[in-house]
Amino acid sequence: MWRLVAPSFEPDHRTVLFDHVGSGRSRAPYDPVRYASLEGYAEDVLAICEAVGPEPVVFIGHSVSAMIGALAAAREPGRFAGLVMIGPSPRYIDDDRYVGGFKREDIEGLLALLEADHVGWANAMAPAVMGHAERPELAEELAASFCRVDPEVARHFARVTFTSDNRGDLARVGTPTLVLQCARDMIAPTAVGEYIHRHIPGSELVILDTSGHCPHLSAPDETIAAIRGFLARLGPGGHG
Repeated sequence: MWRLVAPSFEPDHRTVLFDHVGSGRSRAPYDPVRYASLEGYAEDVLAICEAVGPEPVVFIGHSVSAMIGALAAAREPGRFAGLVMIGPSPRYIDDDRYVGGFKREDIEGLLALLEADHVGWANAMAPAVMGHAERPELAEELAASFCRVDPEVARHFARVTFTSDNRGDLARVGTPTLVLQCARDMIAPTAVGEYIHRHIPGSELVILDTSGHCPHLSAPDETIAAIRGFLARLGPGGHG
C-alpha cells in the first residue's frame, strides 16, 4: 500500500516497512488477547524500533496505524524523532460533542456485516474508504487487500479498531507530529483531524485537497510533498 510513497524516500532515508501481525506477509502468531487493544500493536512498533537501532525514527502511519504509532511514542518518546499521522482517528463513534464520523449503530451494522460476509464487507467498504469513484481500480486493490486477511483476524481487528477510544492518550504525545488529513473523508472527517491537532501539543495539521481515506494511494505526490516538508522542518534529526 506504500509502493507509491516509500520509494521517494529511499535514496536519502533508511526506509523500513512492516506488516502488522495478522495481515500481509506477517508470520507471527495472532494472539487475540495481546491484540484486544491497540496497545499490543504499539508494543510491536517499539520492538521494531529496537531492532532498527538506537537512533530515533520518524514513524509514518495511516488510519488506525497512525494511532498505534502515537501510543508507541507516548510510551517511549525517546524512540521517535517525529510522527506522521495520515487520516488518524482516536475514536470513530460520535460521543456527546465529539464528532467521530459514525453513530454507534452504524459501527455495529458494519461489524455485523463483516461477521456474516467477509468478502461482501470488503467489497462494500472499499469504495467508501477509498473514494474516487472515477478510479475504481483503487477500490478494487483495497478490497483485495481486505480479503487477504484471515476472516477471524479481520473481525477481531475491526472490532478493536472501530470501538477503541484513545482520545485521552493524545495529550501524552510529546513527539513533533504532522496530522495529514483529506478534505473529504467519510472515515475520518476533518473534524477528527482538527480534534487531534488541538489535543497533541505543538502538532501541525495539513489538509490535502483530495477525497477518500487513502491519500498515499490516491494522491501520492501531495502526500510525499507534505511529508517532505515536515521532515525539512524537523531538521537533521528527522532524516535518520
